[in-house]
Amino acid sequence: MGDMENWPEIEKAATEKRRELVFQGPAFDERISSDGGLASALYSLTLLNYLEVSQCPSLTEIHEDIQRLTNLQSLILCRNRLASVPNVVGKLKSLKVLDLSVNNLSSLPEGITQLKELTTLNVSCNSLEVLPEGLTQCTKLSTINVSKNRLTGFPADFYSERLDLLSTLVASDNSIEQLSGDVHKLAALKVLDLSNNKLKEIPSDLSDCSKLKEINFKGNKLSDKRLEKMVNGCQTKSILDYLRGKGKGREEGGDVDGGRKADKGKRQQRKKKVADDQDEVEELNKMVVRVLHVSDSPAALSVTVSAEVKDVRPYLVCCVVRGMNLKSGNALKRFLVAQTKLHDDLCGKRTIATIASHDVQLIKAPLTYDVKPPTQLKVVSLGRKEMTAIELIRHLQVEADELRKQKKRQNVTGLHKYLQLLKGKAMYPCLVDAEGHVISFPPITNSEKTKIKKTTKELFLEVTSAASLQTCKDVMDALIVKMAELNKFTAEHREEAGSDGEVDGPPDTAASSEPSSELIVQQVRTVDQDGNLKVVYPSKTDLCNDISNLTVIW
Repeated sequence: MGDMENWPEIEKAATEKRRELVFQGPAFDERISSDGGLASALYSLTLLNYLEVSQCPSLTEIHEDIQRLTNLQSLILCRNRLASVPNVVGKLKSLKVLDLSVNNLSSLPEGITQLKELTTLNVSCNSLEVLPEGLTQCTKLSTINVSKNRLTGFPADFYSERLDLLSTLVASDNSIEQLSGDVHKLAALKVLDLSNNKLKEIPSDLSDCSKLKEINFKGNKLSDKRLEKMVNGCQTKSILDYLRGKGKGREEGGDVDGGRKADKGKRQQRKKKVADDQDEVEELNKMVVRVLHVSDSPAALSVTVSAEVKDVRPYLVCCVVRGMNLKSGNALKRFLVAQTKLHDDLCGKRTIATIASHDVQLIKAPLTYDVKPPTQLKVVSLGRKEMTAIELIRHLQVEADELRKQKKRQNVTGLHKYLQLLKGKAMYPCLVDAEGHVISFPPITNSEKTKIKKTTKELFLEVTSAASLQTCKDVMDALIVKMAELNKFTAEHREEAGSDGEVDGPPDTAASSEPSSELIVQQVRTVDQDGNLKVVYPSKTDLCNDISNLTVIW
């Protein structure tokens, strides 16, 4: 299935006992086309826990030998032209993330239902007409994305208490005709997107999902026109309150006249609520992200990427954000908590990507993204003195062991839980300023020298990954949207500035004017050592998530 001379990456991964391998883009697609598929030697790399083959339209099938990769935790096979997936995928008992999005799949193998450790399933942008029954056996599922398929409904056994960790269900752009009232059994559901389907009713039982934070039913022709109007313009809470009211109406519906009187008595309240909801929507529309182009700012930051990062942690996107209010109340704390949550969720506990934020005023440009040996990489880690990377790792390892003994437990917290991500690495990635100082050491830590504070007015954001460039962009998109939400919250609540001694000088005159939640995102270029453009973020294809309360101005 392919001459090994054409696949030096496989031989290198075997020699170095690598646990991650990525094949992406035209160069690899050409090899797959000429060899008639992936090299069979790939399936002998049994130590792999992350495998990605993406953007290779010549890849139409995966060999059954995939079952030999029993240590795989993430299998990313997106943006190819897979027509089928072998049933033996169910033997990958360690698999946590399965991404089969943007392929030509018309069905999924039943073997998927045997993946007991699976937490994330993405099969969006295919031609699926049904989902396999038995997904409820994947009891650790937390995210399912089946958007942009041809589904007409969910399996009969899908609405089950067994999926008690399922928090995100995205099934937009299908032909789903009915949402069962049993949806309330998905008790952990936080995000539900069924936009652009063929629903006529939304069951009142949905209001019993107590953790729901975000629902989207736009693009459905609902028989209840008032509800349809609310769906197209209102927030989740208002819709759930309305559904809750309908549910109570049915419970009291034995007495028709009594029901009419109750409706009449509530009419004024409902009118008031709808008016309040419209005001709320107008307020939400103030959430604006304005993109400032590189060409409009000659002094804009740029990052030079060295060729050596290719084999270590090759992908990087950056941008500068202005207008983020960190001074008021707990705004800084909320931002740091949100960043940690993105690390734990979307970034897969930093195994998929890592975020870093810096104070622009403390950065000495230009910047270089490079690699250094552990003994030569020196960094002033957050809250610590300067030391080499190898000293820092040893120090953290000792701390981790002490914590285990003190707390008498297996797991550790903080930076200690990321040490395993560097095992076996001969070179470490780092972001270096013009004076040669390391300001970022992903996936472990930022530098104390560029640490953000309440007084920070401009943030330099970076996202790095060994997975893919699109992964970096998706994470950065999510971070900017979250920042816009946090800024809006801060503006609305008009918290007082903190009194922790970090705010110096005269009061900020802008603080006394009408608070604004608008963010300005300055594009940042990353270039190779010859000055050739690698990527600019954000580009026109970024920040284009369908978020009704966010406006992006280019």
